[in-house]
Amino acid sequence: MKDLVSIITPCYNSAEFIEETIQSVLNQTYENWEWLITDDLSKDNTVEIIRKYNDPRIKLQVLEKNGGAGNARNNSLERAQGRYIAFLDSDDYWYPEYLEMMTDYMQEHKAELVYCNYSRCDEQLQPILKDFLADKVVTFSNLLKTCRLAPVSTMYDTQRVGKFLFPVKSKREDHVMWLNLLKVIPEGIPVKKTLAKYRMRENSVSRNKKNIIKDQYLVYKDFMGFSTVKSLYYTANWALNGFLKYSKIFN
Repeated sequence: MKDLVSIITPCYNSAEFIEETIQSVLNQTYENWEWLITDDLSKDNTVEIIRKYNDPRIKLQVLEKNGGAGNARNNSLERAQGRYIAFLDSDDYWYPEYLEMMTDYMQEHKAELVYCNYSRCDEQLQPILKDFLADKVVTFSNLLKTCRLAPVSTMYDTQRVGKFLFPVKSKREDHVMWLNLLKVIPEGIPVKKTLAKYRMRENSVSRNKKNIIKDQYLVYKDFMGFSTVKSLYYTANWALNGFLKYSKIFN
């Protein structure tokens, strides 16, 4: 049997999109997975929608207190039993071959971490920017200047690297986690195929670049332990690369 994949999903007030996300997982050609969904005390009917699905591989836990996405992901990670860790936010979408192609690529190349292309879509999952291309090997050094890894498009092997939790006191928790992971492995390998859709919601934190400059600075200053000058240098690089990343012209 193929190795178990643990899918990690935080959700909060996701009723509008969660059914499309669930269906994208149920349609996977790779079937040996468990899906650990942690609901962060949603106020809508997200939990009721998830509970309509009777697949025993879907393992929902509802938190008693809202603690943010990082805390919810950690809750799922702590319960995960799979060799491979995959991340899927509650409003994103995988093509049916996502898990199969990513795990096959990891095994074929003996990779510790892989990431793929993904489509950048509006709330109706229609493309609004060019696909983000997984066209470079990711290292700790180049990840400092721009976060090429997105939860929807990245998988790692716990058998080779262990589990990596998210900091709960950062709004840039995914970037911090990836940096910590790339401190202990040499590189992440690109899978040059579009296998996922990232929903770019208007109220998304990642869309409001001006509001998170300080949070990004703290990634370097507080979590990486860099000097003020070094932290400002990498924050400036991140801001420039973020502009290019979300440009209709540059990819």
